[in-house]
Formats: sequence, structure tokens, C-alpha cells
Amino acid sequence: MSTVQTVAGPVDSADLGRTLVHEHIVIVGEEHRRNYAGDWDEDQVVADAVRDLTELARLGIDTIMDPTVLGLGRYVPRVQRIAEQVDLNIVVATGLYTYNELPFQFHYAGPGLLFDVPEPLTELFVRDLTEGIADTGVRAAFLKCAIEAQGLTPGVERVMRAVGQAHVQTGAPITVHTNPHTGSGLVAQRVLGEEGVDLSKVVLGHCGDTTDLDYLSRLAEAGSLLGMDRFGLDLLLPFEDRVDTVVELVRRGFVDNVVIAHDASCVIDWFPAGAKEQVVPRWNYRHISEDVIPALLDKGISQADLETILVHNPRRHFE
Repeated sequence: MSTVQTVAGPVDSADLGRTLVHEHIVIVGEEHRRNYAGDWDEDQVVADAVRDLTELARLGIDTIMDPTVLGLGRYVPRVQRIAEQVDLNIVVATGLYTYNELPFQFHYAGPGLLFDVPEPLTELFVRDLTEGIADTGVRAAFLKCAIEAQGLTPGVERVMRAVGQAHVQTGAPITVHTNPHTGSGLVAQRVLGEEGVDLSKVVLGHCGDTTDLDYLSRLAEAGSLLGMDRFGLDLLLPFEDRVDTVVELVRRGFVDNVVIAHDASCVIDWFPAGAKEQVVPRWNYRHISEDVIPALLDKGISQADLETILVHNPRRHFE
């Protein structure tokens, strides 16, 4: 057992319970919101999130991991207001989300750059994990980076290596946004491995967007957790294919490498109002409890396998 930092304070890893490993609460471009979103109602956003997360808890989920970091609009005071009103563990992350370049705040300072100093990203990530995020008193409990179809650009590599270095210093686990269609999970494993990362402490996100079992097996054989974490995004891969892929992974002996989630959110400003519900109507927090778990059971997944996927694997991720 070990201690896991949540928004409401530390909990024992044994008390995480059923955990969804990749759920956002609010994804919003804060600079855009403050300048152009004139109809933003902060109190209503909080109330809607409390409603949705309360419903999730009633459906039997005990913990969510929220990988909303720099680049996705992380604002912990809002999450604190929400956490105070829900009976659900919310675990937040540190890191930086980019598919290409870094924000200008990091362009000129770093090893070998105009201002030749130790990697400032690593310092910020470690501070969030060990001291807390800003002045909120909330400590991050895991790290997040991304690699997309653009590949290992200089900016992406710099973030990934900083995440790896912060992991080595703190032991905090890692979640990586990957694109399985480009094999980027293998790239992430290589780069993080070069930094001394324990690959069993890495969730390779969005593995559930593919049915390529050979690719997924290679990732699992290296020890990482496979994020089958976009249930509801049927536009990217149909529901039945997502379920069948999990079933086949379990059949192949990789139940200890599977974790699940939706990658959903209460608010996301990437789409026009109402568009998300029309295009991907099942992309919400309820989908796994209401649809995915029954489908997995119907396909032969045992209750013990479900406990491994929902409880034991996330718990082990932090231990």
C-alpha cells in the first residue's frame, strides 16, 4: 500500500476502489475563455460537474484520474470546489500537453538554449508532485505527456524526457497520450526507458483506438498498462470493436495490463455547443457502467477480471 494524493487530500491506495484512469472534468482554453467566452458561467460549470460526477459515483466508480495539465486548461481551484461536493476521489496530474512545440515560456530557457539552465519543465513537474500546484495545497499524483501523429518533435521529446526525469526523482506514475495508428506507444516506451522510467508505471493512453492486437501485445509485454480509455468515442472506433479488443487482450493473458476509461469531460470547448452530444452521444461518464461492463460480462470477462482492470491495476500503478 502507498499514499495517493487526491484533490481532497491523501488517501491510501487500497481505498481508491474502482478507478477510471483517464477522465477530464473541464477542458477549456483559459486565455480564450477569459477574452471571448462571454457566456461562461463558472457556478453553472461547477454545478454541472458536481451533478455528472455524483451520478458517476452512484454508478459504482470511486476514483477518477484527471490528466488535465498545462495546454488543456488545468485550473485546480475549480476542481477543488467540485471535489468538496462529490463523494469521489479526484486525482490530478502535472505535465504538459502538446503535439508539437512548447509554449513560448519554455522556448529560450533550458539545457543548451539561450538561457542555459537545468530543464525548467522537470523542476515545475517535481514541484507540483512534492509541494503542490500553485498555492492550492493540492499535490499532483501522476505525470502526463503526449505524442501524436506529428511524432517525436523536439518539443514533444523535451516534455517526455522531463516527465521521465520527474518520474525518476519522485516515483510518480505516468500517463502518455499516444496515437496507436502511428505506433507512438513504442516511441514513448523507448524515450521514457532511456530516462530510466519503470515502464510498468506507464499508462499508454488511447490504446483502445486500435484493434491491432500484435501492437498492443508488444506494449504489454514491455510491462506498460494499456489505456483502453476512449469508450464512447465510437467515431474513432466502434463500441463493439473496443469491447472485443479488451476481451481478446484478456484471453491472451494481458488482464494485468488493461485499464479503462472514457476520456470524457463535463465541459470541453473544442467543439461547437451541442455538437459532441450529436456526434458521439455515448461519450459520457455513464457509458462504462451502463454499457461497457455488461458487454464485457456478456463476452465472457469474469468478475475477477473486472476487479483486476478497475481496481487492482490502477492501485498497482501507484504502488
